[in-house]
Amino acid sequence: MGMRRIVIPGGSGQVGQMLAGYFHSQGDAVTVLARQAAERPWRTAIWNGRDLDASWAREIEAADVVINLAGRSVNCRYNDANRREIMNSRVHTTRLVGRAIAECANPPALWMNASTATIYRHALDRAMDEATGEIGGREPGLPSTWKFSIDVATSWEGAFFAVETPRTRKIALRSAMVMWPSRGGIFATLLRLVRTGLGGSAGDGNQFISWIHGDDFIRALEFLIAHPELDSIVNVSTPNPLPQRDFMRELRRAAGVPIGLPATKWMLEVGAIFLRTRQS
Repeated sequence: MGMRRIVIPGGSGQVGQMLAGYFHSQGDAVTVLARQAAERPWRTAIWNGRDLDASWAREIEAADVVINLAGRSVNCRYNDANRREIMNSRVHTTRLVGRAIAECANPPALWMNASTATIYRHALDRAMDEATGEIGGREPGLPSTWKFSIDVATSWEGAFFAVETPRTRKIALRSAMVMWPSRGGIFATLLRLVRTGLGGSAGDGNQFISWIHGDDFIRALEFLIAHPELDSIVNVSTPNPLPQRDFMRELRRAAGVPIGLPATKWMLEVGAIFLRTRQS
């Protein structure tokens, strides 16, 4: 396998840095598109996530793979301003990357765009797969914040698939939570709850938690890169999710913490995005 050119828009977060570090270690030429410069072993190109500019768009020209992870963090309160930014930061940057690809003389072979497994209805009866999974949003009694998250996911994918890139293969990554031990990610947040004695059940604890280890996320992307017959929508998750109470019990056991207090409302507000039970 020769050197590949990998471009990661919005790659300054934990998952982006994990991927950049991996691809760089494989001898690939990695460029992260970010709002601020950073001292990294790989290249950083500045973009504002709003405007198509040749200074960053040229990085996409003749790239082998583009992995778009851009989007405002959802670990925040869902007030009107944050909701607009969460939605627009995903939909607009996806369109922006698509415009850059469409204008390339030599477009990238593959464009993978972040999406989320939370697009599916929360099912206790069966697994949601790419072929038969049911998009959520119409369940009775659905909290408004949960419905908003599904609206974001469907709008995000809609923007992605609306862009015509006839010479570029496209994959929407419906990813579960990526568990990786570095600071600033979901696993660190959950582990902090456990170590402070707050890693008990959230509500009744029946809601499923889906996840994927960072190493397996990387392997999944390498598999998708290596198989040009695969496109469209791909679920990226471990095959066996656990009820939240069981997941937290296993995490407490691994951390050597015997007791976890049930989560109160303010704790759920802080950890809601990670627990797939956002509060209305």
